[in-house]
Amino acid sequence: MAATMHYNKTESKPNEPTDKIPLSEHVKQILKSYFNSVGEWTTLDEAPSDLYQLVISEVEVPLLETVMRYTNYNQSLAAKILGLNRGTFRKKLEYYGMLRTRRYFIDDED
Repeated sequence: MAATMHYNKTESKPNEPTDKIPLSEHVKQILKSYFNSVGEWTTLDEAPSDLYQLVISEVEVPLLETVMRYTNYNQSLAAKILGLNRGTFRKKLEYYGMLRTRRYFIDDED
């Protein structure tokens, strides 16, 4: 069964519980905050760079961590849940320094 996220294009209300706000709305709010914090720029040299990679890594790391814990650190099952080839999944774990050992996850348990 393919994973789905229920997406509603209507704006969320300010007092609405966060579990009812789509992830995409959270991303929009965070990006607005990010751009407010970097301020205005007038040249390309002053503009922020690598924003795409920043956002991907900020989302991908907790996604990988959470799915690994959920699957009891079973990489094959985690890759299947994420819809990734196992080799691609392992490359992502290695890229973020999460491949070496289960200790990475155990040391950071909540």
